[in-house]
Amino acid sequence: MTAGWSEAAHAARLTWRSLGMAVTAILAQKLRGVFVASAVALGIAALTVIVASVDGARQKALEIVEWFGPNAVMVLGGDIENRPVGQRVLTLTWDDSRAISRSLPGVMAVVPMRSKASVVLRHEAKNVVVPVVVGATENYADTWDWPLDEGRDLTLEDVERSAKVCLIGDAPAKALFGDASPLGKTILVQDLPVQVVGRLAYRGFTGGGGDTSVDDRIILPITTLTQRFNMDRKYFRGLRVKFYDPSLMDSHLENLKSLLRHQHGIGPGEPDDFSLLSAADILKFLSAVTGGMTVFLGVTAGVAILVGGFVLANLMYLSVSERREEIGLRKALGAPGWAVTVQFLCEACVLTVVGAVLGIGIGIGLGEILSSLGLLKLVLTPKIPLLSLTAALGIALVFGLKPARKAAALDPIEALRGGGEG
Repeated sequence: MTAGWSEAAHAARLTWRSLGMAVTAILAQKLRGVFVASAVALGIAALTVIVASVDGARQKALEIVEWFGPNAVMVLGGDIENRPVGQRVLTLTWDDSRAISRSLPGVMAVVPMRSKASVVLRHEAKNVVVPVVVGATENYADTWDWPLDEGRDLTLEDVERSAKVCLIGDAPAKALFGDASPLGKTILVQDLPVQVVGRLAYRGFTGGGGDTSVDDRIILPITTLTQRFNMDRKYFRGLRVKFYDPSLMDSHLENLKSLLRHQHGIGPGEPDDFSLLSAADILKFLSAVTGGMTVFLGVTAGVAILVGGFVLANLMYLSVSERREEIGLRKALGAPGWAVTVQFLCEACVLTVVGAVLGIGIGIGLGEILSSLGLLKLVLTPKIPLLSLTAALGIALVFGLKPARKAAALDPIEALRGGGEG
């Protein structure tokens, strides 16, 4: 027992001494160390970006699904999947909406919608351009599970009277009214006076580009929107259908598709003139996008890490050749071969760990730039430093082991003779 502890303590002392010698050797070749650490840092930076971006994409997908609602379906006019040339996109009618409400089992609510892009809102001396003005029927906020900070939702009476009222999103409310309540105030929607009857709660969700927020909108009765902007009053672009039981969504989708095909007189084998979009479809699409991004960035990170590894291996071979006399002297004084191996592996580990820390910093900085440009959403988690350090140590062991074993295998007499002649 005592002998075992003694051997372990001796091995620990030798390892610690090897680590100290490794640091001394690295400091003696600073430029070479910087070169290796930089090469490793590029690979780790790529790894940091890929992990953070994939986590960000997953979070974005979950945000979209949560915002959309697991028990809802968007029905859009036209076939958005195949997009045939010359297809009509205004194919949904009020008859479709009524048929879904009356005939489809399990339906909680149906909200037809139209929209108008880039509309100027004004209040007193302030004005703002909102990316979209939505026209909808009653209970818009309730159907979208969108709480109201104050005021009320749209009502059936608002729609029937084409009332000049609106729900205002958080972004235009702050732009026009600051911290004051917009409730009861009148705003101009391209010269149409509209009274604010409700303020939608802040959702904080942005679109794929990162620059379009769902909070940046106002909601009018659909009849008011179509009259003000002279839109077709028979057709609308989309329907939101909300069901009671999300566990039956597959059968709800089949029933909805069959009903709409019957409503539109579409025969067997003929393509749909509408598209159904559920939370599951959105998640499937985003998962495919995330998977493609993972493969692309993974290959990039892998190549960068391999380059760092090859740089490490080549410079370690060069170091072994230059330090033959030092290695021979250590072995002549009784250093075991494994101690020499450990010393060189320690050098490799120190360099790659320094490179990993540097790479994490570069990756985070690059990620912040990409996030600010709206190109990627990055989520930094504790697994990033863990994976980066693991990858760095893996590079050291995989690419540093062979040069280290070559150093340990040198014959001390030949090494000293070669060093002396050099």
